Amino acid sequence: MFRRILIANRGEIALRIIRTAREMGIECVAVYSDADATALHTRMAHIAVPLHGTTPTESYLDMDKILAAARDTGAEAIHPGYGFLSENAEFARRVKDAGIAWIGPPTDAITVMGDKISSRRAMQAAGVPCVPGLTDPVDDAKAAIVAAESIGYPIAIKAAAGGGGKGIRIVREPDEMASAFRTASGEALSSFGDGRLYLERYLDRPRHIEIQVLFDQHGNGVHLFERECSIQRRHQKLVEEAPSSILDEATREAMGQVALQAAHAVQYEGAGTVEFLWSGGEFFFLEMNTRLQVEHPVTEMITGVDLVQEQILVAAGQPLRLRQEDLRISGHSIEVRINAEDPSAGYLPSTGTLHNLRAPGGPWVRLDTAMYRHMEVGLTYDPMLGKLIVWGPDRVAAIERMKRAIAEMNVGGVRTSLPAALQVLEHERFVSGDFDTHFLESLTIEPPQEYEELVAVAAALFRHGAIRRRTMDAQAAARTDWKERGRRDVSAFAKRRLDRGELS
Repeated sequence: MFRRILIANRGEIALRIIRTAREMGIECVAVYSDADATALHTRMAHIAVPLHGTTPTESYLDMDKILAAARDTGAEAIHPGYGFLSENAEFARRVKDAGIAWIGPPTDAITVMGDKISSRRAMQAAGVPCVPGLTDPVDDAKAAIVAAESIGYPIAIKAAAGGGGKGIRIVREPDEMASAFRTASGEALSSFGDGRLYLERYLDRPRHIEIQVLFDQHGNGVHLFERECSIQRRHQKLVEEAPSSILDEATREAMGQVALQAAHAVQYEGAGTVEFLWSGGEFFFLEMNTRLQVEHPVTEMITGVDLVQEQILVAAGQPLRLRQEDLRISGHSIEVRINAEDPSAGYLPSTGTLHNLRAPGGPWVRLDTAMYRHMEVGLTYDPMLGKLIVWGPDRVAAIERMKRAIAEMNVGGVRTSLPAALQVLEHERFVSGDFDTHFLESLTIEPPQEYEELVAVAAALFRHGAIRRRTMDAQAAARTDWKERGRRDVSAFAKRRLDRGELS
């Protein structure tokens, strides 16, 4: 087993990994940018190494700096978390070339699954059902229009190297293609340095369902059932749950087996997620995330498996401890992302200083976060401040527990996405399970009631302050009048001014 590992990440995921590693008796090395000098992950790790620089490019994306930190501290392995370099095949290769263990999948698997086109080809060759579409990129809008005729509208234009919802446009008519193609290509080029696009059939009212898989270095693999991630906006998830309310046991088992089939096809190792679109009783391969997912806690809550621990054991060469026949779904879990954004203002980013924090409590409530008082929330990094996760014996109980937990949660200093999540949880369509990937975008998020109350209180305090200032002016005038005109009843003087409306 490793004696010391380096976490090439920040925020709540760095803390998440540190906590499991500590319980395993493994020392942790944190790295941090100038902006994160006082961050919690630097304080909880055994060793913290400054990367210097403020932007991600200058710090968490600088491979040379991170490898130097691992070498200088004697780290035997690197865990990339998610985001940043977690799905960068070049970084994984350089880690291994440096004689350091990579807590992640093989570089070939990252390369194949990191490209939408190569992954579609690999999955089709493996017999995995894919959304109807192209396996080759299209050069221009004219070629896209020709290809779309055989695929059928509506069409999803997607970046070949895409992720996080970038480089995607939906086209419902041929005359929309030119503008959508140009915009998607430009966004893909600026986001990924790769402007290649391909086409897929766009499924109306789909559900986004993903299967968690885990493989060792000896060819053994299991799936840990599904997560429902359909509550999303512009492909950014807000509420996730496990299991899905729409799958029956036969479909669940079929999706699990297809996910294992997909992972076997690229000789996968470690924890990964095979994502599907479900529509009308059918499911189609969407993509595979070759890393730990943000929403992994809901899987941990319903299976009792620590996925980070399993990742570390696999990277150390140990055979998988889990057997498919032993895995069971217990209860229901929901996760809500806490993002620094204002959902009532179009989800605009919210910045400021966290002056107050209150975490929810009670049984089966988990808060994965790196927030602390006086923390500065800016625009340099991802807006996600943390995740609130609950477990219940069934879906109804989990929903009620999450609503209660959100009511207890307080993040003072910035606006967060929690009011939007609460509105989702209270909506009859969500409660009944009648929703799809467009559900969140159909909602008009109102400012939370407590926000309106705060505005009213602030207005009242402002008015009270104005009245107090006027009263003080009146008292000063009374004192002046006393000196100039002699003794006088000040209360009577103030009463006359009140009668004239001067103190109202």
